[in-house]
Amino acid sequence: MYEIIKQIHSGWAYVSFLLLVIAVVNSIIGLISKKEYTPTDKKIGLFALGAIHTQAVIGILVYFVSPLGLSGFSMSDSALRLTSMEHPLVNIIGIVLMTIGWVKHKKLESSESKFKTVAIYYGLGLLLILSRIPWGLWF
Repeated sequence: MYEIIKQIHSGWAYVSFLLLVIAVVNSIIGLISKKEYTPTDKKIGLFALGAIHTQAVIGILVYFVSPLGLSGFSMSDSALRLTSMEHPLVNIIGIVLMTIGWVKHKKLESSESKFKTVAIYYGLGLLLILSRIPWGLWF
């Protein structure tokens, strides 16, 4: 069971990452080119947010069905600390930032401010997530 959920988590990470990069790049392009914020732009951001939330739920499942359980709270082993503490905590912070950005952007009026908010919050979330990916386990 653990291996299946872990493989789903690893595979879905590619989809989540791709959609998140597309949302950030789309927002930067929209901001730079001063284009109008369209329903397509909104869907891009929403799909990225949905994918990353799905990834978080799958990750939480992986965490709780892991054979390591809560024994991963050892601070002496850096690889174990990364997968059991740093990766989940920093990724949740990144996802919370993206969610805040999504909520904030919905309240804004101008296209420029919408693109800017999504670019900043999603970009920061993306950077946090990239900083704590266990690269050796992912590839």
